[in-house]
Amino acid sequence: MIRNREQCLRKLADVQVRPIQLVAPRPEPDQTVLRCKSPLFSPKHGNLCIISALEKLISTERIYVDELLSVLLGYRAEMEDPSMSNLLPSALRSQKDVLFGNMPEIYQFHSRIFLQDLQDFLETPERVGSCFLQRKDNFQVYERYCQNKPRSELLWRQCSDSPFFQECQRKLDQRLGLDSYLLKPIQRLTKYQLLLKELLKQSTEEQYRSELQEALSSMLELLKSVNDSMHQIAITGYQGELSQLGRVVLQGSFTVWISYKRAAVRMKELARFKPMQRHLFLYENALLFCKRRDEDNHDRTPFYSFKSCLRMNTVGLTETVKGDVKKFEIWYSGREVVYVVQAPTVEVKVSWLTEIRKILTNQQKLHQGYRINALKVCQLQHFMVCLTSYIK
Repeated sequence: MIRNREQCLRKLADVQVRPIQLVAPRPEPDQTVLRCKSPLFSPKHGNLCIISALEKLISTERIYVDELLSVLLGYRAEMEDPSMSNLLPSALRSQKDVLFGNMPEIYQFHSRIFLQDLQDFLETPERVGSCFLQRKDNFQVYERYCQNKPRSELLWRQCSDSPFFQECQRKLDQRLGLDSYLLKPIQRLTKYQLLLKELLKQSTEEQYRSELQEALSSMLELLKSVNDSMHQIAITGYQGELSQLGRVVLQGSFTVWISYKRAAVRMKELARFKPMQRHLFLYENALLFCKRRDEDNHDRTPFYSFKSCLRMNTVGLTETVKGDVKKFEIWYSGREVVYVVQAPTVEVKVSWLTEIRKILTNQQKLHQGYRINALKVCQLQHFMVCLTSYIK
């Protein structure tokens, strides 16, 4: 019996442990995760679950940083290499900032700051939410990258068959082309909210859960802001600076009717009673009505032709329209002109009404503030006049 035991132990000792791979086509189930899901596991046995989630975040962050570096060295830097100039098409010369956008800035942030920050939280993984909150402003680099993406895609489609890209890909020995790697920043940005949700699910302490929830909310808000800004840059025909309208709060497609209070309506205006498809941009100071256009658009991205603008300090709101729960009204000049807006869903209508109410409330407070300040100025001027008369 003892001899049999010794033979079994020798066999176990001879078994070689398979090395852990960072990337595997079909990864085996993570034993730590399995332990976390086990009913026998409880917080008193340690925070293995959240450690596992943080390690996953860090490992994928390292891969992301390496991918960015490979693009910057293997493609962007090669555009300046004299030995590659004969392969570089004329349309690409002096266009690296268009093709790659601010990817160098994104790489600097992640390689020098964010990756190190994440590693510092390995000892206190439950507090990693504060890392995202602390670097919230740094993540704004993605907004500029995404705003440039349509120009980058157009340039890529014009030059994608160039031998220059084929040679760079051959040197890097990469299976995917440059266009796939130019999508990596956008894909990574969307991935963070998924990783934060996973960390939130594993966290048990309420204090740290609130930090993770706030971090998740900030990343979701960033995604929305990036999406809104990418639509905003496609607006054409607006006479003025869009930046003066404030921040984009919401944007989306609606069915719109326009009605006029005047009895005499020109024939041209009769068509306005027909439903129109409009893309609305709600800013802090204005509401823009645009028409989405896709025709004659060779870069396959939509653009929005400006139609009308309503200043938020002059409009009124009717939240319900008889006969349709998805409709609401926006009007001005004593209902001389009324825009009947039909949302695609009730939920979309509710979200827009909520934000419009906030803006109108802020406008009212701002107007009251101006009136109070004007009154104080008048009172001060009257006091100074009286004081001057008294002194004389």
